[in-house]
Amino acid sequence: MSEIKIVNLRKQFGDFVAVEDSSFTVEDGEFLALLGPSGCGKTTTLRMIAGLELPTSGKIYLDSEDVTFNRASARDIAFVFQLFALYPHMNVRRNIGFPLLSQGVPKAEIRARVEETAKLLRIDHILDRSVSGLAGGDRQRVALGRAIIRRPKCFLMDEPLGTLDAEFREVMVHELRELHNRIDATTVYVTHDQHEAMAMADKIAVMNHGVIEQFGTPQEIYNRPASMYVAEFIGSPPMNFMRFHSGLKRGTRSILLDAVEVAVPEVGEDVAPGEMALGVRPEHIRFSDRSRIRGAVYGSEYLGTNQIVAVETAAGIVKARISADRSFRLGETVGLEFNPAKLAIFDCASGRAIASSLYAEVRHG
Repeated sequence: MSEIKIVNLRKQFGDFVAVEDSSFTVEDGEFLALLGPSGCGKTTTLRMIAGLELPTSGKIYLDSEDVTFNRASARDIAFVFQLFALYPHMNVRRNIGFPLLSQGVPKAEIRARVEETAKLLRIDHILDRSVSGLAGGDRQRVALGRAIIRRPKCFLMDEPLGTLDAEFREVMVHELRELHNRIDATTVYVTHDQHEAMAMADKIAVMNHGVIEQFGTPQEIYNRPASMYVAEFIGSPPMNFMRFHSGLKRGTRSILLDAVEVAVPEVGEDVAPGEMALGVRPEHIRFSDRSRIRGAVYGSEYLGTNQIVAVETAAGIVKARISADRSFRLGETVGLEFNPAKLAIFDCASGRAIASSLYAEVRHG
């Protein structure tokens, strides 16, 4: 397998910029998820890596070779689409072996490699069945088998689980990651589903309007969001934002939130007066009668082992992850206490994190 390196990649369609100055590296054997909503540029980025789209500017390196303007057939990359694109008139065996047949590989070798690939994917018992009668999960395995059998330098996957129902999708998430580990593949995986990305990826690139907002491990993305967009997109429920107006001085260690002083991580720069947001994850909030930050219970969602309790405060609605053992009345007043080691401060105008013990600079590779 091979390293993929993207340098200042840009794609423009007329006046519309689909991908803007993206740079990142996928190490040999790494699983990268391109994560973001529809229209953020993740599929366009994947298609440029594959050679199905040519970039407006920038460079694409595969195993240190500049392949920016190479045709897709010259890149030794396997692409797995959301729609399985199987040949309905062929059985499973012939579908998997077709890429080798097209390359003129001897029939004996094709048969051996098809059986080896089918065993890897645990579909060797259905090799002689028609693909048209298969369940969605098995059809996806056949599509993966057709990609794997070529033994390409890397795999590109564009929302391959998007058409599966929730139960199959959960199974395939774990099987895809296990498959990745077994074949030591270099994989770039496009998804809009944060749960898929967090469950499978070694690294995640969170995209928004063609820009990579943050690049890092799932833990870094979740614990140290570099922007309000990332903090909102990652997490269920997402990070809470409690608004306040202030200027901040370098070295500041507290803020006033609804006239209550709150300890915060040290601010590393001077910030002009404006709207700010104190960010806190639901699991880093606890209820305390001693806290001067008060709010009224707005609603709750029971989740079995815990519950999400929404509290309406002067700074906005805050959701806290609380033990399921506690009960609350709608309208009941509660005090909110935050773990100061788990807070972040964001500049609402730019959206960027300006202070946090969790904060990491935005990295593009």
